[in-house]
Amino acid sequence: MNNLAINGGPRVIDGVLPSFRDASGRTMGQEEINALTEVITSGRLSFLTGPKTGEFERAFAEKYGVKHAVAVANGTAALHAAVTYLNPEPGDEIILSPVTDAGTVIPVIAQLAIPVFADVDHFTQNISPASIERNITQRTRAIIVTHVYGHAADMDAIMAIAKKHNLFVIEDCAQAHLAYYKGRLCGTIGDIACFSFQQSKHMTTGDGGMVISNEDGRFGRGLRHCTDKGWPRERGGRDHLFLAPNYHMTELQAAVGLEQLKKLEQFVANRISSADRLTELLGNAAVTPVLPMSDTVGVYFFYCFRLDPTKFVVPVTDIMKALVAEGIDGFIGYPGQIPLYKYPVVREHKTFGQSGLPFTLEGARKIDYSSTLCPEAELACRETVCMWWSDRMEERHLQQIAAAISKVVAAYSK
Repeated sequence: MNNLAINGGPRVIDGVLPSFRDASGRTMGQEEINALTEVITSGRLSFLTGPKTGEFERAFAEKYGVKHAVAVANGTAALHAAVTYLNPEPGDEIILSPVTDAGTVIPVIAQLAIPVFADVDHFTQNISPASIERNITQRTRAIIVTHVYGHAADMDAIMAIAKKHNLFVIEDCAQAHLAYYKGRLCGTIGDIACFSFQQSKHMTTGDGGMVISNEDGRFGRGLRHCTDKGWPRERGGRDHLFLAPNYHMTELQAAVGLEQLKKLEQFVANRISSADRLTELLGNAAVTPVLPMSDTVGVYFFYCFRLDPTKFVVPVTDIMKALVAEGIDGFIGYPGQIPLYKYPVVREHKTFGQSGLPFTLEGARKIDYSSTLCPEAELACRETVCMWWSDRMEERHLQQIAAAISKVVAAYSK
């Protein structure tokens, strides 16, 4: 153990790994610069006067083979637009995973719906169809399926449940750009899908997002209106049909998005090949990589592996500290070391003033979010190492990452 970097020994990783935080881990070039220059020179920075947002929407819709694509300000906005489109009654329930970003639950609460958390699969950490089924009540309206870590959830089983109970399915593809489930793109299987282009995603516009669907108006609402103050601009003049936020994407974001979209397939291919190589290099190390299901293509937003705490002489958190000291860029647990329902916004109803809405609505389902609602999710949050991944990982990086993991795990193994 004296050889560990955390104890003063030499670091395994030489320098800094490619990072999503800057150009070391983001592939951008003259194409994006030229596109931004074009927008700035035109003076048309808004979708109201410029062409780029519409072009980006059409290109994204074509990439996914869908009828409708609406660009928005970020991934949370995309999910909020989807829930606004659904138009749940206050106190209606939406089922989601506790292993996801807060941006998945915020739109549910914002529309005064009750978030109901289904547990996750032990191996993929995606939402469990069996747990979804157990959590359905007469007030359930929808399921939000997060394809976590870039790996597809079990969509056949989920869609069968949705059909049986007449539920709307929202695919959260923020981490799953060009992921495939049984030959179909994630985002084209449910009723509506949401994407994020935040700095860390497979392609980025800094912030930004997209909502895609093959339908429009099912619940009496236009999808685009759900991102634009309920305003049917196509009619001319001013009108606001219902309560909806303003989530416009700028022409600057769209210009970058157009160029990033052209490179997306290569970004994804690089992430997959480097992740596969790391899995190979880890070999028999005492870790369990979180891998995509068979007959799917995972796209590795993170590279994750699980540690069995019974096999080590120190807590998993200490192992993570040692990994960071060796140069690993990662953390324990997603969205953290506790599942989403144990954060104050949900657990303590920190919502609208002191009202506690929607949780305090008369007749709404009362859930004790401080309890162990989802045992598998709670274990996953405590036992999973999530490493930030990049399309710019090279063989030398992968060799050093594998060596660092093997070194630390061996030092702390029983």
